Amino acid sequence: MKVCDDTLVEKVIGAAIRVHTELGPGLLESVYELALVIELAEVGIEVKRQVEIPVQYKGQALGVGFRADVVVDGSLLLELKSVDYFTPVHLAQVITYLRLLGYKRGLLLNFNKKFLKDGIKRVSI
Repeated sequence: MKVCDDTLVEKVIGAAIRVHTELGPGLLESVYELALVIELAEVGIEVKRQVEIPVQYKGQALGVGFRADVVVDGSLLLELKSVDYFTPVHLAQVITYLRLLGYKRGLLLNFNKKFLKDGIKRVSI
């Protein structure tokens, strides 16, 4: 498994800020997701959207339980929101996705802020 380094995190945050600067707050999460995928691909960063997250219980596959909004370079989870504020459920969602994917780092990004820097939560497990 790849390890996510700080350089990648900073590049992703920079790309997210460019998307937010261009589009502003108030749009659907799916719009920001598509724009961020375009932005990351343009700078040569491997990116996948709507990545299936399989869930197992007692060794039995339960099928696809969830989908990660964006996975960057096979090592960084991005969960995008367009909400007034983060709730504990948003953080729990990211932590659960990280655990299920076997990743160590994620970003919770809330595009519904006047300044994106106020809507960034770094998550590590």
